[in-house]
Amino acid sequence: MADARALQLAEEAARAADSIKATDIVALDVSSRLPLTDVFVLATGATERQVDAIVDAVEERLLGVGAKPRRREGRSGARWVLLDFGDIVVHVMRAEDREFYAIEKLWKDCPAVGLDPVAGSGGEAALAAAASA
Repeated sequence: MADARALQLAEEAARAADSIKATDIVALDVSSRLPLTDVFVLATGATERQVDAIVDAVEERLLGVGAKPRRREGRSGARWVLLDFGDIVVHVMRAEDREFYAIEKLWKDCPAVGLDPVAGSGGEAALAAAASA
């Protein structure tokens, strides 16, 4: 099971993505299957510009709680950006790439991490759905 720090970072990343109106925000506890990280956070952006904005918001929020990205990949194309914070890995993707790569299906045997909805935000439904999955 993911540790408390990973769960806190996942929550912060989800809130940051939600603040930029990311959709389909989901967190998966991959700790029992993947020794490199505890949680995957997935978020979808409608455009490359929105993907960039989501990535910036996530990095800023997590830096604010003392987490620095160890690695970033995909930033130049902004279709699928991966941010590795050690305890968590954040995937920010365009909708068509998320559908094509189907990360949720690849990791379907990993439990969803409950995320508290951010009051009054556009991504509230996606966060609530992830919590009930």
